[in-house]
Amino acid sequence: MAVRALKLANNSPEAALHLLYDIIRRSTAVLIVVVVVVVVVVVVVVVVVVVVVVAAAVLVVLIVVVVVVVIVVTVVELVILIVVVVLVVVVVVAVVVVVLVVVVVVVVVVAVVVVVLEVEVVVFVLVAVAVVVLVVVVVLVEVAVVVLAVAVVVVVLVVAVVVEVVVVVVVVVVVVVVVVVVVVVVVVVVVVVVAVAAAVVV
Repeated sequence: MAVRALKLANNSPEAALHLLYDIIRRSTAVLIVVVVVVVVVVVVVVVVVVVVVVAAAVLVVLIVVVVVVVIVVTVVELVILIVVVVLVVVVVVAVVVVVLVVVVVVVVVVAVVVVVLEVEVVVFVLVAVAVVVLVVVVVLVEVAVVVLAVAVVVVVLVVAVVVEVVVVVVVVVVVVVVVVVVVVVVVVVVVVVVAVAAAVVV
């Protein structure tokens, strides 16, 4: 183009100026496109780095939260299990002690009545039946308490597992959202770069 401009300058100065203007205009357009592309690429890199760093920070925080929640839930489960076991042991011991005391008292009373007052053996049998019924009732109550304690433990464990699952699902959803946001940002930036470059060239 420079050779052509020199030839045109010898023949027609006006044509040479027009050609020189065209060269400057095209060079300026190319320079603008290059600058815009470089700026946009830098912006894209910065945005991607920021998004990746933020996503990594969010993931680290979420992982820490999950670990803390699992630890807390596990500690709560252990505490509840220990409390339930202690309560069951206390109830069983109390029931056994009460039954033994009642049986001893009833047997002593019946023996005294039979020996001292010379009551018929039928009374002793009736009292013995009453003692057996009392023991059965107490044992049934004890079984009911143990079953209730086991049911409470099971419910607590199920709730804890549900909480852990919910936390894991939330973490997965957040990770997916972060990835989608990063992809969308990159795609939008690329589209903007292409559109700007095309507009400048045109």
